[in-house]
Amino acid sequence: MVMSQLEFKTQVHAPLKEVWRAWTDPNILTKWFSPHANIEARLGGPFELFFDPANHEHQCTKRCNVTGFEPYTRLSFSWRGPEELHHVMDPENHQTHVHVSLEERGEDTEVTITHEGWGEGKDWGEAKEWHRRAWVGVVESFERFFEDGEE
Repeated sequence: MVMSQLEFKTQVHAPLKEVWRAWTDPNILTKWFSPHANIEARLGGPFELFFDPANHEHQCTKRCNVTGFEPYTRLSFSWRGPEELHHVMDPENHQTHVHVSLEERGEDTEVTITHEGWGEGKDWGEAKEWHRRAWVGVVESFERFFEDGEE
């Protein structure tokens, strides 16, 4: 049995197009997610985040790609865990997947982040819990970005 997915929902007071750009424009994404990004918002394009901008081989999503792309509706990408989880989330052989769905709610935009592809066992449980905590921080940073009107 495969472990259930992680899911996070939030709603920000921003137009759908601005929220879409926050996920697909590397110049904006670096203001709230990671210090450096290589993103091409197209099917098969890179979705690479570098959490240590001085070392693009360390703590990153290098070689992750956009796997689903419906402008202003859905963005999906492969995902690899941090180095300390490579024994379970091998970046070459087993990446998980993240889906970001957007829905306009009047003057707000609802965002649903789903992270799936978890395996079984203790190591996978630890990897999933690590990512649950990490995604909580990402969602908080995303909300602050729009609350502070940084764009």
